[in-house]
Amino acid sequence: MRIGLDVMGGDFAPVAVIEGAVDSLEHFMGEDRLVLIGDKPSILENLEEMETDSSVFDIVHTSQVIGMGEHPAKAYSQKQDSSIAVGFRMLKKKELDGFCSAGNTGAMLVGASYTVNVVPGVFRPALATILPCVDGRNSVILDVGLNPDCKPDVLLQYGILGTLYAKFVLEIENPTIGLLNIGEEETKGTPSVKSAYELMKEHPGLNFIGNIEGNALFRETMTDVVVCDGFVGNVILKQAEAFYEICKSKNISDPFIDRLNFENIGGTPVIGINANVVIGHGISKRKAIMNMILQTKSVVQVNLAQKIIEAV
Repeated sequence: MRIGLDVMGGDFAPVAVIEGAVDSLEHFMGEDRLVLIGDKPSILENLEEMETDSSVFDIVHTSQVIGMGEHPAKAYSQKQDSSIAVGFRMLKKKELDGFCSAGNTGAMLVGASYTVNVVPGVFRPALATILPCVDGRNSVILDVGLNPDCKPDVLLQYGILGTLYAKFVLEIENPTIGLLNIGEEETKGTPSVKSAYELMKEHPGLNFIGNIEGNALFRETMTDVVVCDGFVGNVILKQAEAFYEICKSKNISDPFIDRLNFENIGGTPVIGINANVVIGHGISKRKAIMNMILQTKSVVQVNLAQKIIEAV
């Protein structure tokens, strides 16, 4: 297994990224390799300061960086020797089994859509992330930011993609699916959501239990898969982050609240594309980077991209 890591991506790159890479090493065994993609002199200098032998990594030098504030498509096109562009080319050539970055999210999505490409038959790829439940379970919610406005057939397909993620990554045999709405009744919601309800209800391959409201999230009533458009999903994700920060500032400590810390999750997989890609939060530091790498490793281990290709 070869996991590619964009060393130059993120607000605290490259130091925090290299720190996270070093911390993840204990989880790489045998022929598994972590490939550091970025400015080689900077990588070697930081590894030396951390007293880490550089030979434990594969290092691929790049001369350009796509900044966090740059226009994604323009920067990706013009900076072909950037760590993101090189990472995606390696992924496409099968020189990597997975690729992750906490860098420019838009540029990562451009690479995902136009270099490794969307799976034929998938209308829109999605960003999927974990929602913890008070009963100890984990659920998956999608989309959380890629597509802010979705048509009914896209929401239906998110139910299918989410089911595959829950089966193979969360190891839930027959995951339940809920459509996030402002009420449980079939007649509630926008025209798109109401139409998606009908499509999901009639689909024979989905364990669809109907609409769920926002107050069902994080509780025993939360389904294994939560489907929504990227606008709503991103609001929920950021709200959970804010709640965790508030609790932390008030010195409130609880095992469940700790599970809301994005650092413990690491990143969000892009599902519906022809490769295993995970995008981390731009503010990721050492711990978050390590968990982003480990999440990429887990997605590669179950070969999620290939399973979605076969299913779709």
